[in-house]
Amino acid sequence: MKDYFRLLSFAKPIEKFAIPYVITTLLYILFNTLNLALLAPLLDTLFNSKEVVEGAKATTTTVQDKSWWDIMARFREVTDYYIHNYGPQAALKFVCLVIVASVLLSNIFRYLSSRIMEDLRVHTLLNLRKTVFNNVMNLHLSFFNSQRKGDIISKVSSDVQVVQFTVTNTLQVVFKEPVTLIVYIVLLFAISVKLTLFSLLIIPLSGLIIAKIVKRLRQQATQAHETFANMLGYLDEALSGIKIVKAFNATEYVKDRFQQENVNYSNITRKMVRRQQLASPVSEFLGVTMVAGIVYFGGSLVLTGESTLTSSQFIAYIVVFSQVMRPAKALSDAFSAIHTGLAAGKRVLDLIDEKPEIVDAPNAVDITNFGKSITFKDVSFAYGDRTILNHINIEIPKGKTVALVGPSGGGKSTLMDLLPRFIEPQEGSILIDDVDIREITVTSLRSQMGFVNQESILFNDTIFNNIAFAKPNASREEVMTAAKIANAHEFIMHTDNGYDTSIGDRGIRLSGGQRQRLCIARAILGNPPVMLLDEATSALDTESEKLVQDALYKLMENRTSLIIAHRLSTIQNADLIIVLDKAAIVEQGSHSQLMENNGLYRRLIDMQTFEE
Repeated sequence: MKDYFRLLSFAKPIEKFAIPYVITTLLYILFNTLNLALLAPLLDTLFNSKEVVEGAKATTTTVQDKSWWDIMARFREVTDYYIHNYGPQAALKFVCLVIVASVLLSNIFRYLSSRIMEDLRVHTLLNLRKTVFNNVMNLHLSFFNSQRKGDIISKVSSDVQVVQFTVTNTLQVVFKEPVTLIVYIVLLFAISVKLTLFSLLIIPLSGLIIAKIVKRLRQQATQAHETFANMLGYLDEALSGIKIVKAFNATEYVKDRFQQENVNYSNITRKMVRRQQLASPVSEFLGVTMVAGIVYFGGSLVLTGESTLTSSQFIAYIVVFSQVMRPAKALSDAFSAIHTGLAAGKRVLDLIDEKPEIVDAPNAVDITNFGKSITFKDVSFAYGDRTILNHINIEIPKGKTVALVGPSGGGKSTLMDLLPRFIEPQEGSILIDDVDIREITVTSLRSQMGFVNQESILFNDTIFNNIAFAKPNASREEVMTAAKIANAHEFIMHTDNGYDTSIGDRGIRLSGGQRQRLCIARAILGNPPVMLLDEATSALDTESEKLVQDALYKLMENRTSLIIAHRLSTIQNADLIIVLDKAAIVEQGSHSQLMENNGLYRRLIDMQTFEE
């Protein structure tokens, strides 16, 4: 129940929709019930008009003794008046016009209530999807490293879509259908108390059977959502790694893995839908069975004269009772949908409840510039029991270029990720101008930094928008200037639409060197004082590397730069080279100093020279 109320909170301000919905629904129920209530007077007008003319006075007196809420009696009084004064045909015309007007009004209010409910559904979906996506974007990077992308996509898309119906169906369950049911039962009592009491003895049987059917729906729905998320994960992996899949002739393996999950999902869905669909025919069969029992019991009362129930009233009773099963059936269907929605809602709420590990401190300050130095002070970091960095101390003065080198797994990328607070150190501190970065707002901290990674991360958009990603309000001249500095302007002008050319998913329509130069142009446009370069040229051919390296030199001019490079020839001009191995700094100094030390750096240089 707690999950339901949390989901309902996303419909706020719910009173904006609930109050008009309640009003229009009540009016719909009123006029819809009136249609049925007018059935008996209509039948009397058709088949008993002669008796009414002969005994109009007596009939009128009898009718006036009826209770004020007996709609049929009041309407029969009016029809009797029309029959007595204007004839049966005029009375029939009057009855038909009233019924048409009542049907028109009931359908108008039904449309309005449905429209309000649809607005509520869309409003809830909007708020819920916004909250989920915003929370996902605020989460720490380690969360995404431990979660399947397909599972996240499933929660943000399909699960949220299912949840929205839970909220809207609930309003119908708790208001519209019960109220309709109550009004119908009141009308049934107005027609015949004895027959209605008999009916109420057998109605609970239907509810017990349907409740038994939908009992396991929630568990099956949870399994279905999880299996669907696995399918999306396999699909994402297959599309992202399609080249590797084909290169290793693994197409059949990928197909089989996807199909196995597809079969699991289909089987669970089939069982769940069968159980859902069973509720409807069972309720319909029970309804017909009850109607048959009531026809027999009520017909016996009419035939034996043991009741004041007339033939027209009995026919009207049967019609009204048949309508009682509609809200009862709608209630059973709604409960089925709610069970499914709550299962999806639990998965969505779990994602919303995921809290970012890295948040601003209560007294965090904004920084607007970088003035002196960056200092790593006794910094340690570990993944579980595996130590990645062990008491690291580094100082990077403003305007200097510092390179991180060493064997894979030495902690280079981890050290770089600590600076923009993608991850947090377990021990020690990182200072910018003597201020601990944990006391600086994350937004202002990262605004002082530009990033160029080994993988060129671009978006399925135009070249202009990809470069302007770092500065959305940038002018065309600013974007072109950044592209020229990054040696990208020339190849951009040779594309089909220049800066308005779409580069495809992840920049697939460009070469590796072109993609990397766009990333550099993006970093240049942001004009940050600190640059973080992670293997920016490692995946490029010699010609592309020369162009990119030249762009990087321009990018690093008058900036503080932290570089990770496996191609050691690209960082020989760095002011300080730090050699990391086995979680510790084993050497540091300039290129010439490290070559003279004849240590690990020298061995790495010699190995690369030999390989080339």
